[in-house]
Order: sequence, then C-alpha cells, then structure tokens
Amino acid sequence: MIGIEDLESAAARLAGHVVRTPTLPSPGLSALIGVPVTVKLELLQRTGSFKVRGAVVKLLAMSEEQRSAGVVAVSGGNHGVAVAEMSSALGVRATVVMPRTAPARSVQAARAAGADVRLTATMADAFALMDQLEAEGLTLLHPFSDPVVIAGQGTVGLELAADAGELTDVLVSIGGGGLIAGVAAALRALRPGVRVWGVETTGADAMSQALACGGPVEVDVDSRITTLSAPTVSPLTYSMVRDLVDEVLVVPEAEAYAGVLELAEHAKVWAEPAAGCLLPAARRVVAKFGGETRLGLVICGGNASVEDVTTYAGTAP
Repeated sequence: MIGIEDLESAAARLAGHVVRTPTLPSPGLSALIGVPVTVKLELLQRTGSFKVRGAVVKLLAMSEEQRSAGVVAVSGGNHGVAVAEMSSALGVRATVVMPRTAPARSVQAARAAGADVRLTATMADAFALMDQLEAEGLTLLHPFSDPVVIAGQGTVGLELAADAGELTDVLVSIGGGGLIAGVAAALRALRPGVRVWGVETTGADAMSQALACGGPVEVDVDSRITTLSAPTVSPLTYSMVRDLVDEVLVVPEAEAYAGVLELAEHAKVWAEPAAGCLLPAARRVVAKFGGETRLGLVICGGNASVEDVTTYAGTAP
C-alpha cells in the first residue's frame, strides 16, 4: 500500500517539472448538477493530462543504468505522450507502444517529442509488445503497475485535498487504476470522511470486473475511449481500489461523450471522454445522497479533438 509519505516524496521530486493545476468551484456545473461542484483541472497539466506526474517521478527515480538503457511504455495516448516529452527533457531514449486506435494527435505528439512509436492492432497486443521490449533490455515505465508512478499520480489528490473547499464525494475515472489509487490514498490520509468513487465506461471496465472476480482479470476491451482501455488492472491498483474506494460506477460510453460536451458548455473546459464520464456518474451520486452532496471532479485530461468528440457523441450507442 502507498502511504502519505510516498505521496509527499513524489510531490517534492515533481517540483519544477509539472504544473500545480487549478482547483476551482464551477458555477456552471453546480447549476447543471444541482449541488456545489469543484473541479481539479488536470487538463491544464503539461502534456494535457495528469500522466506527466507519474512519468517524471519514475524517470527521476531510475538509476543512471536504467535510464541509459532507454525506457519503454505502453499507452492508449496520454501516458505515451507524457513519457515521450519527459524522457526527451531528461535526455532518455523512449519507445512508446500504442494501439492503432490511439488518437492520431497522441501518436504525433509522442513522435514529435522524439519517441520511437510502435503501433499494434489492439491494446492487448500493445501490452504484449511492451513485455517483449522489456525482456530485450529496455527499462519498463508502466502506466499503472508501479508504486512510484502511482505515488506521482497521487499528487493530484494532495493538491485537491489542500486546495478544495468542503467536499463529500470525489469522482475519478479509471483506466488501469493508477490515478484513482493515488488520489484515494491521499484523500484517505488527509480527508478521511470524503467518499471516493471510481468511474469506468462500458467496454472498458477492467476494475469493475476485477472487483467482481476478486482480483485482476483480462477483459475484452470494446471501447473507443482508448485512454480508459486497459485490458487488465494491476494487483496493486486492484487492492488499493478495493480497500480505499467506496464504489466503482460504470456508465455508458455515449454518456461519456455527452459529458464532454456538457463540460465544454457548462464548465467552459474542453476535456476528453475519460473525464466526460464523470458527469453521468456524478448524477448517480447526487441521486443517492441528495442535496447535501458537495462534489469534487478530477478532470484528468483534455487530449481529444473536436472532430472525434462530436462524431462519437452523435454515433456512440
């Protein structure tokens, strides 16, 4: 389990490398949802998502020998861009493996940062190639199965706990579970009375299936939201979510895309579907607990094109 000391150590290591993103009340979302809503705007982070936190903490924690070997990362988009940019900044050679369904802008951004980008047919194939490249000598920079990376992502929770007003519930989206594991660890230490909710979408629900089965399982990913499309969660993220998170909600993919448009209209931010899924989940939480609810939403990233979102919002089942 990752403790508050690990998170504080990660925060110290991050200093000067990432942005302390704003934590603000959202009058527009508060009016839309019907209760006070606070947003943690990680879409304003360097590279456009929270992923840069874990990437740079892990790179800085590596030995010179590990960095000299070059790193390999697997990604549905955001982790790959973060690893590419931070590796370039630190003079480390990076190989990023992505499925061909990854957003074109993410592939282009990783290549522009100097990474060797390898594309595979599926996300499962991407993880398999990552394992192969690690076996061939590259240093693994896993997106969520690493306590150092999770501690880096958990600095989002440290900042939220310090900067937000009164909250009763915090909602965090789940891909492989690194972000929610870190945020939940921070909130349990600093705001133990706050309920923590994970959010997944249909077709990308590896954590929900793990919780139902009593441990991580391989799932058949069927989702256009590649940044949530991990084919499995890790034993560490599973155990932390099991122990620290109140519940994981699964929302329809179409509602996640509709949530992106609602965030644009009512919060005045352009987020990706991995954040848009929080709005339908927030409505469920408010329906359960009523008007005394005070919500915190971690807007995890903003790397989605207008064309992608408007197309999917009109066609997603």
